[in-house]
Amino acid sequence: MNKVNNIQGLSYVGPEDIIPFENNPFEVRDDEEMKSLIESIREYGILTPLVVSRQGRRGDVIQLVSGHRRLHAAKELGLQVIPVSYVTMTPTEIAIAVVDSNLQREKILPSEKAKAYQLKFEAMRHQGRSSGQLVPKSDDNRTMSAIGEDTGESYKTVQRYIRLNNLLPELLKMVDEERIALTPAVELSYLTEDEQRWLLETIETEEATPSLSQSQEMKNLSQAGILDMDQIFSIMVKPKANQKEVIKIKVEAVDKYLKGCTTPKEREDFLLRACEYYSRFLQRQRNKDRDAR
Repeated sequence: MNKVNNIQGLSYVGPEDIIPFENNPFEVRDDEEMKSLIESIREYGILTPLVVSRQGRRGDVIQLVSGHRRLHAAKELGLQVIPVSYVTMTPTEIAIAVVDSNLQREKILPSEKAKAYQLKFEAMRHQGRSSGQLVPKSDDNRTMSAIGEDTGESYKTVQRYIRLNNLLPELLKMVDEERIALTPAVELSYLTEDEQRWLLETIETEEATPSLSQSQEMKNLSQAGILDMDQIFSIMVKPKANQKEVIKIKVEAVDKYLKGCTTPKEREDFLLRACEYYSRFLQRQRNKDRDAR
């Protein structure tokens, strides 16, 4: 993990004087966690100073290193000054520190992790070039392994996340929404931009997302240079392995009958018993009608 050094003590500056990291891969969202942070700062103030670094030729640019969510909360609250700790860091070191200080968060979207790993990967390679070291392409795996050591993941996992940056934003959003799983998404990242757009059209018209086997088939055809819109459609409408027909019922349509059923399993068992009971009722009715004849 990148080490922050040369801490120069505590100061107070205006939130508007601090420049957020321009390429921050982590979104600052106005969600429930942000609301909780705002209320905490409103009551107790900012307990942990933001980490900043002076940049620019004259050192007159206050660059934020760590604390983007706290800065956003401070602005929302209209605070005049906030506590900061100055550190001496190069732009490359700042990029690495931004990633390291955010990867410990509980909720990180795949797109955020993809951009964060890419940012750190490029920064670490730049460090090698700046120090006069040769950084051949064959050392990329070593760099990804180093990133993985900091995050507890293998270089293969780091590599997969970095590949996601080759997806169109619309497809990457589907990964964030868990509509497309990570492994199929990595396979889709090898498709050209036009091929991904054709895939998006098919996903929208067919209301279906590709499985791993479908993604692999499209990747193979793409790399062979023969993937087109018709083939994508043909692959996407194929029945998926182990695919079973599912009956969908809106909860509000049956909710009044399910009182006391609190878990999905209890609801499923109740509906199956109800179907069984009604089936027997219909059979009795048919038997009565036959006897009446």
